[in-house]
Amino acid sequence: MIFARGGRLALYLAVWTLVGLTLSALLAARGGLGWGVGLAAGMPLTLAYAFVCLSAWHVSRFTPLVASGPVRLIATSLGASFLSAAALVLLARGWMSLLDRWTGADAAFGVDTVSLVFGFGQFVYLLSLALSYIVSAAEHARHAERRAFQGQVLSREAELRTLRAQIDPHFLFNSLHSISALTSADPAGARRMCLLLADFLRESLSLGSADRIPLARELKLAEKYLEVERVRYGDRLRLEVDAGGADDCLVPSLLLQPIVENAVTHGVAHRLEGGLVRVTASKSPSRVTMVVENPCDPDRPRRTGGGVGLANVRSRLGALYGNDATVNASEGDGFWRVEISVPVVARDNT
Repeated sequence: MIFARGGRLALYLAVWTLVGLTLSALLAARGGLGWGVGLAAGMPLTLAYAFVCLSAWHVSRFTPLVASGPVRLIATSLGASFLSAAALVLLARGWMSLLDRWTGADAAFGVDTVSLVFGFGQFVYLLSLALSYIVSAAEHARHAERRAFQGQVLSREAELRTLRAQIDPHFLFNSLHSISALTSADPAGARRMCLLLADFLRESLSLGSADRIPLARELKLAEKYLEVERVRYGDRLRLEVDAGGADDCLVPSLLLQPIVENAVTHGVAHRLEGGLVRVTASKSPSRVTMVVENPCDPDRPRRTGGGVGLANVRSRLGALYGNDATVNASEGDGFWRVEISVPVVARDNT
């Protein structure tokens, strides 16, 4: 619809009122009519012609700039403007004859007036057609931008689903391998590990398609994962968790799981004495920071980037937050430290 938005009709009529005043002035000056007769003749004609010029919108749709050749475009534009201007001349002749009869004013419709009205009508129609092309191009660009944005959103959602889907099978395969190793050495431990694994998977599946969950729930998932691993490592694996008052802040679901898994694999598994995996969080007015620390052997080969798990985390955060999220991995004082910082999203804002 041309006037699908409420303000368009009012703006259209306001512009045509100015056009009517212009035609009235031309009729009064060049047509030899007084101001009173000029207004009485020009304003009704212009308002009637305003609705004739609505056809310019349909002409612009019938002959789009991109798809139409120059010959067709020029011929259609000139033909439509000629017919519209001729219709205005006929309207003007009839209306001015009525004015002459009703008021007794000398509203003769001579050659000068005919040429004036015809030229004015053709010019205004071509101007309306040009504006229709401009509006149509602007709407096309806006629709294209909206489609591109929707495509980006769908692409981002697909990327997030893919990245998240990489987490569960990786963890599941590792856990099943551990259970297989325990079945002969520690059948009771294997059974307990199966139950804990089922509990963890049940909790993670209950998240559904949620992109973000409260930090308290994310930490609970990390603890459940470590309970599964504790069956294998016993007292060698110790855990320290501190939400730091950021319990209600929303973070990407299963964000910490690959980081904690790396902490167990690289910080506990290869150390006879095991080690402490520390997961802490802190909150500032605008950001929430999560830190995962684990001990490391200074004589081991140094890590270069944190592996697939850390790359997955970086990709997910990039898709969700763009450049507003940071992930830093460093080593110092015998500990490997991964720090994640994201913008604060409070639970009650969702």
